[in-house]
Amino acid sequence: MRAVTTTSRLLASGAGWQVRDVVCEAGPGDRAYEERHETVCIAVVTAGTFQYRSSQGAAVMAPGSILLGNADACFECGHEHARGDRCLALHVQPEWMESLLAEIPDARRLDFARPNLPPSPQLAALWAEAESARDDGDAEALEELALRLAGAVAALLSGTSPGSHPLRRRDERRVTAALRRIEAEAHTRLSLEGLARDAAMSRYHFLRTFRQVVGTTPHQHVLGLRLHRAAIRLRRTRDPVSTVALDAGFEDLSTFNRRFRRVMGATPSTFRTRHRVRKEADSESRPTRSAP
Repeated sequence: MRAVTTTSRLLASGAGWQVRDVVCEAGPGDRAYEERHETVCIAVVTAGTFQYRSSQGAAVMAPGSILLGNADACFECGHEHARGDRCLALHVQPEWMESLLAEIPDARRLDFARPNLPPSPQLAALWAEAESARDDGDAEALEELALRLAGAVAALLSGTSPGSHPLRRRDERRVTAALRRIEAEAHTRLSLEGLARDAAMSRYHFLRTFRQVVGTTPHQHVLGLRLHRAAIRLRRTRDPVSTVALDAGFEDLSTFNRRFRRVMGATPSTFRTRHRVRKEADSESRPTRSAP
């Protein structure tokens, strides 16, 4: 075990996978200890630098780099030149990874042959989304991002494109059914696993197909519907903001306020006030009809 310079906080988990926020405060004066990856590890460096050494080789890790670790493999992390780093780490069981690899052409190798992937444009968007989900405490988004990150890494390592694949009518029909369910139940808890199961598809295939058909992920689509419906209700009613948030499907008011402001450009209360001011101004500017 390392000295108590590293903290690891569980952000999201499911069958065979978990995502952790790992913060290390080690510096040049701290000794690097040998550790072991208990599972397959894919970690995005979000801040700081460090030296990573494993049986696959050695690499200097920087923001945007992807650390690759094989299950049961030993490794060392050193901070010989600067203090501290932070990573968003995906830990998955080999069986979880094997089922994912089976759906990616030419990606049949389970163990990583290299210690890392350098920062790349292909993974920049995922990195940004992952940090936002971490900061928002968005476990549902992290479940999708875990699949997308692992799939993108596997595709890059195999030399294939992680992008679109030929669509079949059956897949479009299944995604359409999922869209109908989301429209009817957006205010409830909708898991990626449940949506994929109802579509008779694997989670990775469903997620990839949904993005190709709709242009967003299932979670992004659900979030957009919730915010839209909340905005409409804020404009039409005087219901408390907390009631609007909970009825739309948000579990706490602070999360709703933060996301509403990010998308709509104003807090829910300001959004409602602005609409009322405009509505009253429009009403006053309309000419009144004189009685015949």
